[in-house]
Amino acid sequence: MTEIGKKIKEVRKKKGLSQEELAESAKVNLRTIQRIENNESEPRGKTLNLICEVLNINAEDILDYGKQTDKSYLIIFHLSVIVFLAIPIGNIVVPLILWMNKKDKIIGLKEIGANLLNFQIVWSILTYISIFTFALFKIMHYGTYNILFYVFIGLYALNIILPITFAIKTNNGKTENLYPNFVKLIK
Repeated sequence: MTEIGKKIKEVRKKKGLSQEELAESAKVNLRTIQRIENNESEPRGKTLNLICEVLNINAEDILDYGKQTDKSYLIIFHLSVIVFLAIPIGNIVVPLILWMNKKDKIIGLKEIGANLLNFQIVWSILTYISIFTFALFKIMHYGTYNILFYVFIGLYALNIILPITFAIKTNNGKTENLYPNFVKLIK
Protein backbone atom coordinates (compact mmCIF):
# COMPACT_ATOMS: atom_id res chain seq x y z
CA MET A 1 0.00 0.00 0.00
CA THR A 2 3.01 2.32 0.06
CA GLU A 3 2.36 3.05 -3.62
CA ILE A 4 -0.75 5.14 -2.90
CA GLY A 5 1.21 8.34 -2.31
CA LYS A 6 3.28 7.78 -5.44
CA LYS A 7 0.16 7.23 -7.54
CA ILE A 8 -1.57 10.30 -6.14
CA LYS A 9 1.54 12.38 -6.83
CA GLU A 10 1.74 11.10 -10.44
CA VAL A 11 -1.91 11.86 -11.15
CA ARG A 12 -1.67 15.28 -9.48
CA LYS A 13 1.33 16.19 -11.65
CA LYS A 14 -0.39 14.93 -14.80
CA LYS A 15 -3.34 17.17 -13.99
CA GLY A 16 -0.94 20.09 -13.55
CA LEU A 17 -1.87 20.72 -9.92
CA SER A 18 0.45 21.78 -7.12
CA GLN A 19 0.15 20.23 -3.67
CA GLU A 20 -1.39 23.49 -2.47
CA GLU A 21 -4.02 23.49 -5.24
CA LEU A 22 -4.91 19.87 -4.56
CA ALA A 23 -5.18 20.51 -0.82
CA GLU A 24 -7.37 23.57 -1.37
CA SER A 25 -9.65 21.90 -3.92
CA ALA A 26 -10.02 18.73 -1.82
CA LYS A 27 -10.48 20.74 1.38
CA VAL A 28 -7.63 18.81 2.97
CA ASN A 29 -4.71 20.15 4.96
CA LEU A 30 -1.57 20.76 2.86
CA ARG A 31 0.53 18.84 5.39
CA THR A 32 -1.80 15.84 4.93
CA ILE A 33 -1.18 15.89 1.16
CA GLN A 34 2.57 16.11 1.76
CA ARG A 35 2.53 13.17 4.18
CA ILE A 36 0.48 11.06 1.79
CA GLU A 37 2.72 11.80 -1.19
CA ASN A 38 5.85 11.08 0.88
CA ASN A 39 4.27 7.79 2.00
CA GLU A 40 4.47 8.89 5.62
CA SER A 41 0.76 8.14 6.06
CA GLU A 42 -2.08 6.51 4.15
CA PRO A 43 -5.20 8.50 3.37
CA ARG A 44 -8.33 7.38 5.19
CA GLY A 45 -11.65 6.84 3.42
CA LYS A 46 -13.05 10.37 3.34
CA THR A 47 -9.67 12.00 2.65
CA LEU A 48 -8.96 9.55 -0.17
CA ASN A 49 -12.40 10.13 -1.68
CA LEU A 50 -11.96 13.92 -1.56
CA ILE A 51 -8.54 13.69 -3.23
CA CYS A 52 -9.79 11.25 -5.87
CA GLU A 53 -12.79 13.46 -6.60
CA VAL A 54 -10.54 16.44 -7.30
CA LEU A 55 -8.18 14.31 -9.43
CA ASN A 56 -11.19 12.81 -11.25
CA ILE A 57 -10.16 9.19 -10.59
CA ASN A 58 -11.64 6.21 -8.77
CA ALA A 59 -10.32 5.31 -5.34
CA GLU A 60 -10.13 1.68 -6.55
CA ASP A 61 -7.63 2.70 -9.22
CA ILE A 62 -5.36 4.19 -6.57
CA LEU A 63 -5.71 1.39 -4.05
CA ASP A 64 -5.69 -1.57 -6.45
CA TYR A 65 -6.70 -3.71 -3.44
CA GLY A 66 -3.81 -6.11 -4.00
CA LYS A 67 -4.38 -6.27 -7.72
CA GLN A 68 -1.55 -7.18 -10.01
CA THR A 69 -0.88 -6.95 -13.70
CA ASP A 70 -1.11 -10.29 -15.47
CA LYS A 71 -0.75 -9.89 -19.20
CA SER A 72 -0.79 -13.65 -19.85
CA TYR A 73 -4.14 -14.04 -18.07
CA LEU A 74 -5.59 -11.20 -20.15
CA ILE A 75 -4.34 -12.89 -23.32
CA ILE A 76 -5.91 -16.21 -22.28
CA PHE A 77 -9.07 -14.35 -21.36
CA HIS A 78 -9.34 -12.84 -24.87
CA LEU A 79 -8.63 -16.17 -26.54
CA SER A 80 -11.11 -18.06 -24.35
CA VAL A 81 -13.87 -16.71 -26.56
CA ILE A 82 -12.79 -19.01 -29.40
CA VAL A 83 -14.11 -22.00 -27.44
CA PHE A 84 -17.46 -21.20 -29.11
CA LEU A 85 -16.22 -23.32 -32.02
CA ALA A 86 -16.53 -26.43 -29.82
CA ILE A 87 -19.13 -25.39 -27.22
CA PRO A 88 -22.18 -23.43 -28.48
CA ILE A 89 -22.36 -20.84 -25.67
CA GLY A 90 -18.74 -21.30 -24.61
CA ASN A 91 -17.90 -17.79 -25.80
CA ILE A 92 -19.93 -16.50 -22.84
CA VAL A 93 -19.57 -19.25 -20.23
CA VAL A 94 -15.78 -19.71 -20.27
CA PRO A 95 -14.90 -15.98 -20.21
CA LEU A 96 -17.56 -15.44 -17.53
CA ILE A 97 -15.94 -18.08 -15.30
CA LEU A 98 -12.46 -16.60 -15.89
CA TRP A 99 -13.77 -13.08 -15.25
CA MET A 100 -15.65 -13.97 -12.06
CA ASN A 101 -12.60 -15.72 -10.60
CA LYS A 102 -10.06 -12.94 -11.17
CA LYS A 103 -11.87 -9.65 -11.87
CA ASP A 104 -10.87 -8.22 -8.48
CA LYS A 105 -7.30 -9.52 -8.63
CA ILE A 106 -6.01 -8.39 -12.02
CA ILE A 107 -5.73 -4.74 -13.02
CA GLY A 108 -8.07 -3.89 -15.90
CA LEU A 109 -9.84 -7.25 -16.04
CA LYS A 110 -13.06 -5.97 -14.51
CA GLU A 111 -13.64 -3.42 -17.30
CA ILE A 112 -12.19 -5.54 -20.11
CA GLY A 113 -14.23 -8.53 -19.00
CA ALA A 114 -17.49 -6.63 -18.78
CA ASN A 115 -16.88 -5.20 -22.25
CA LEU A 116 -15.94 -8.60 -23.71
CA LEU A 117 -18.96 -10.32 -22.15
CA ASN A 118 -21.35 -7.60 -23.37
CA PHE A 119 -19.96 -7.98 -26.88
CA GLN A 120 -20.23 -11.78 -26.73
CA ILE A 121 -23.85 -11.64 -25.59
CA VAL A 122 -24.77 -9.32 -28.47
CA TRP A 123 -22.72 -11.45 -30.89
CA SER A 124 -24.46 -14.65 -29.75
CA ILE A 125 -27.91 -13.13 -30.11
CA LEU A 126 -27.17 -11.88 -33.64
CA THR A 127 -25.58 -15.18 -34.64
CA TYR A 128 -28.43 -17.34 -33.37
CA ILE A 129 -31.02 -15.04 -34.96
CA SER A 130 -29.27 -15.34 -38.33
CA ILE A 131 -29.07 -19.16 -38.01
CA PHE A 132 -32.71 -19.44 -36.93
CA THR A 133 -33.96 -17.13 -39.68
CA PHE A 134 -31.90 -18.89 -42.36
CA ALA A 135 -33.19 -22.31 -41.23
CA LEU A 136 -36.77 -21.04 -41.05
CA PHE A 137 -36.62 -19.66 -44.59
CA LYS A 138 -35.14 -22.94 -45.84
CA ILE A 139 -37.83 -25.02 -44.12
CA MET A 140 -40.69 -22.79 -45.26
CA HIS A 141 -39.33 -22.74 -48.82
CA TYR A 142 -39.35 -18.95 -49.02
CA GLY A 143 -36.44 -19.15 -51.37
CA THR A 144 -32.79 -18.95 -50.71
CA TYR A 145 -31.67 -16.13 -48.51
CA ASN A 146 -27.95 -16.63 -48.91
CA ILE A 147 -27.32 -13.22 -47.38
CA LEU A 148 -28.26 -14.67 -43.97
CA PHE A 149 -25.75 -17.45 -44.46
CA TYR A 150 -23.06 -14.91 -45.33
CA VAL A 151 -23.99 -12.83 -42.27
CA PHE A 152 -23.60 -15.97 -40.17
CA ILE A 153 -20.17 -16.73 -41.68
CA GLY A 154 -19.13 -13.09 -41.24
CA LEU A 155 -20.12 -13.11 -37.57
CA TYR A 156 -18.17 -16.32 -37.00
CA ALA A 157 -15.11 -14.89 -38.71
CA LEU A 158 -15.44 -11.68 -36.68
CA ASN A 159 -15.51 -13.65 -33.43
CA ILE A 160 -12.33 -15.49 -34.39
CA ILE A 161 -10.40 -12.49 -35.72
CA LEU A 162 -11.24 -10.00 -32.90
CA PRO A 163 -10.07 -12.15 -29.96
CA ILE A 164 -6.83 -13.04 -31.73
CA THR A 165 -6.22 -9.39 -32.64
CA PHE A 166 -6.96 -8.21 -29.09
CA ALA A 167 -4.75 -10.92 -27.60
CA ILE A 168 -1.90 -9.70 -29.81
CA LYS A 169 -2.55 -6.08 -28.81
CA THR A 170 -2.61 -7.10 -25.13
CA ASN A 171 0.69 -8.92 -25.62
CA ASN A 172 2.11 -5.71 -27.07
CA GLY A 173 1.08 -3.80 -23.96
CA LYS A 174 -2.28 -2.31 -24.94
CA THR A 175 -4.52 -3.33 -22.04
CA GLU A 176 -7.63 -1.24 -22.45
CA ASN A 177 -11.20 -1.88 -23.51
CA LEU A 178 -10.91 -3.04 -27.08
CA TYR A 179 -14.29 -4.58 -27.87
CA PRO A 180 -16.98 -2.36 -29.35
CA ASN A 181 -19.51 -1.55 -26.67
CA PHE A 182 -23.04 -1.78 -28.08
CA VAL A 183 -25.07 -2.65 -24.99
CA LYS A 184 -24.07 -2.62 -21.33
CA LEU A 185 -25.76 -5.67 -19.85
CA ILE A 186 -22.84 -6.43 -17.53
CA LYS A 187 -21.11 -3.62 -15.69
